[in-house]
Amino acid sequence: MMTLMMIKNCDTCRRARKALEGKGIPFQTHDLREDGLSAALLEHILEHVPVMTLLNKRSTTWRQLDDADKADIDANKARELMLANPTLLKRPLLDTGDDILVGFRDGDYDNL
Repeated sequence: MMTLMMIKNCDTCRRARKALEGKGIPFQTHDLREDGLSAALLEHILEHVPVMTLLNKRSTTWRQLDDADKADIDANKARELMLANPTLLKRPLLDTGDDILVGFRDGDYDNL
């Protein structure tokens, strides 16, 4: 079964959920804010998505970080920040079992 990793109050995540429901595709949800992000789950995601691609530098969470946290960001520091602040991940993330699709635009799930 597919897993939609999301945050409930995110408009893009809601649209992704509606797209899956509209196509009758069974899925489960994992709310990154409420259910959290384990190191094992993050590593699973990073097997499919490069760490710097996954880091959402346009998020409110990123903008609220101290300048020291944002300075000289590298892969290891990005991992640490995402584990401490799961809302730093780009979302929604759809784990299809074979791949992880990042983000959602209309038509992204047409081939599922």
